[in-house]
Amino acid sequence: MSNQESILKINNIEVKYHEVILVIKGVSIEIPKGSIVALLGANGAGKSTTLKAVSGLLKHENGEVTDGSIEFMGQRIDKMGAEKIAKMGIVQVIEGRRVFEHLTVEENLKVGAHMRKYGRSLKEGLEMVYNYFPRLKEKRNETAGFISGGEQQMTVVGRALMTSPELILLDEPSMGLAPLLIHEIFNIITRLNQDENISILLVEQNAKLALSVAPYAYVMENGRIVMDDTAEKLLENPDIKDFYLGLTDVGGRKSFRDVKHYKRRKRWLT
Repeated sequence: MSNQESILKINNIEVKYHEVILVIKGVSIEIPKGSIVALLGANGAGKSTTLKAVSGLLKHENGEVTDGSIEFMGQRIDKMGAEKIAKMGIVQVIEGRRVFEHLTVEENLKVGAHMRKYGRSLKEGLEMVYNYFPRLKEKRNETAGFISGGEQQMTVVGRALMTSPELILLDEPSMGLAPLLIHEIFNIITRLNQDENISILLVEQNAKLALSVAPYAYVMENGRIVMDDTAEKLLENPDIKDFYLGLTDVGGRKSFRDVKHYKRRKRWLT
């Protein structure tokens, strides 16, 4: 994929829930340091499970990595607990805008600082978040449960930033948001990557949106990686156009069953 140093390597992993339900089957993904990589796929493809395998949150759902390995900055992490993984510099922004509803916006942000191992002071961290999200500064004393969905999404991304992360796992940040807010949040994601050199693994159903910010992407289907390429090539790929972008050559919607020429990528044997 790239000659850059990798911050994250997912090596041919399998994931099972309750020791019997096989959800992920031989998935390999590589994230170059300082890059944004997207993971695309329909609902139920295994995208969120892949993120939880990296962050260690699988263990809270009776799931585990049963084969393969996950390496973060050269260190194997798939047998570690979620708290230890977080302190190493990996933070997951779970889908659904999980704010602490009864706390203020600023109190939500300060929660993130408790996971910080090193980096900015609390004051510096808040200043950075408010620089990227000026709206949160205006709302900082408001109860998080009463702000808009877009502001809640900004709050959970801001809380992740307070941990001084090396790698952010972003799960469906556009879900349920108005187009203008989506555009604003994705612009900020791009700035965070460029200005702070934070690596990002982005899970997103909106393929066109994801490929507008991620130079490289993997496509997942039924727990497997079936395709990976540069954003430019994926946007021109007829299968991606047909199913993930939802358009045929004549502009009509096509179901995945109708995509006859979908070519599966060979599984990595690493």
